[in-house]
Amino acid sequence: MLRFQIAAVAVVAATTWVVSCASAGAAESGRTLAVTIYNNDLSLVQDRRDIDVAAGRQRIEFQDVSGKIRPETVSLGAPDLGVVEQNFDFDLLTPAKLMEKAVGKTVTIVRTNPATGAETRETAEVLATNGGAVLKIGQRIEVLRDDGLPVRVIFEKVPDNLRARPTLSVIVDARRGGARPATLSYLTPGLGWRADYVASYDEAASKLDVQGWVTLTNTTGTTFENAETVLVAGSPGDENQGAVYQPWRQSRPTLVKAGVESGGRERLGDFYLYPLAERTTIANQQTKQVSFLDVHGVPAEHAYEYRNGWLQTSDEPQSAKSVYRFSTGSTAGLGDQLPAGVLRFYMRDRRGDPQFIGESRIDHTPMGSTLSLSTGDAFDVKVKPVQTAREQEGLFRWKTAMRYTLTNAMPHPVTVDLLQDGLVGDTRIVTESQKSERRSADVAVWKVSVPANGEAHVTATFDTRF
Repeated sequence: MLRFQIAAVAVVAATTWVVSCASAGAAESGRTLAVTIYNNDLSLVQDRRDIDVAAGRQRIEFQDVSGKIRPETVSLGAPDLGVVEQNFDFDLLTPAKLMEKAVGKTVTIVRTNPATGAETRETAEVLATNGGAVLKIGQRIEVLRDDGLPVRVIFEKVPDNLRARPTLSVIVDARRGGARPATLSYLTPGLGWRADYVASYDEAASKLDVQGWVTLTNTTGTTFENAETVLVAGSPGDENQGAVYQPWRQSRPTLVKAGVESGGRERLGDFYLYPLAERTTIANQQTKQVSFLDVHGVPAEHAYEYRNGWLQTSDEPQSAKSVYRFSTGSTAGLGDQLPAGVLRFYMRDRRGDPQFIGESRIDHTPMGSTLSLSTGDAFDVKVKPVQTAREQEGLFRWKTAMRYTLTNAMPHPVTVDLLQDGLVGDTRIVTESQKSERRSADVAVWKVSVPANGEAHVTATFDTRF
């Protein structure tokens, strides 16, 4: 017998269930696994096994498949074997499920006297399991109570539709008997990955060290032993998911310039492949990390950036963003394509200890790109935008004067990218205290040098027509 102990809610608690079961299926050996994992909670599992079958129609059981398998995607290939029908049994064997399947059937209740150790046995009919087990014992109705007394329930057998492990059963018609290789392929959610990056910035040398980690997560209910694993940077179209909610993207762009370089990494269609160097075991309910990028001494720039909305006025100075810029190119860059993920920045303090200074999310980034990632608000660099005048010069024409005050409380000068955003309509800059660059129809930027422990000013007049 197999003995289970549970702590159920409501009135069933500390109950031990006893069952006797046997499993059967086709003999199998020589199993190998290959798993391809995509970014959109989807994986392709290719399960290769040697199976031994008899001639004619029969049922083959494949255990240890994903508990979240999409049955409609299953494909079984083997020589001289035709598939007639397939069923996925996902109702797993648990104490609660055993009792639920026993409704209307007879079980044996065994109670132990804690003082003497003596056991008493009674035959009971299971009437219901809605929030607790309701039993008919003789002429009385009884509910298994949480009274601290040890109770066991003995079942004659395990119901046919309960499985100890997720099981795919396939009815096949074999033209001949004997051993042969078989490949079972299917798609499953619950096995995913993401990229995480750790960046260490050397302020004195303006250099960046970056290590990239693949973080694997398995919630399929099954462990994939010694699997050949390939990660795909990309999200193939999946009609099964339907409309997927896309969170609002951060307004500040991180990809300054998209790269145009090609590297040596393998591609599959429009996706890049990141195969793990060695086979690995992806255990159920486990998070595993594997390194895929380790680059040192990449040139990087620490800068500051402030973005003002549509000619807005602020009553008090606002912090500029602390920004780090670097390349993913083969020359003076990371030299690789970067899967989407979160890049976390660290910097060493005076004692030489690395300290966390912020993080930023990146999208899939081609090789040769320029990234500008913000780690948060600057403590000592502030900007105060003020609208000093606004006049209407026609029915659909306005003239607006702005003054931007930039302050720097650090003992060294800094350069701030001052961006005026939201220049909608036909907006022109008619006067400005220093030359700006028009990055787009909506954005103008000034590169402002702010002296150590000092301040700088920028003024501009905007002519807007609607």
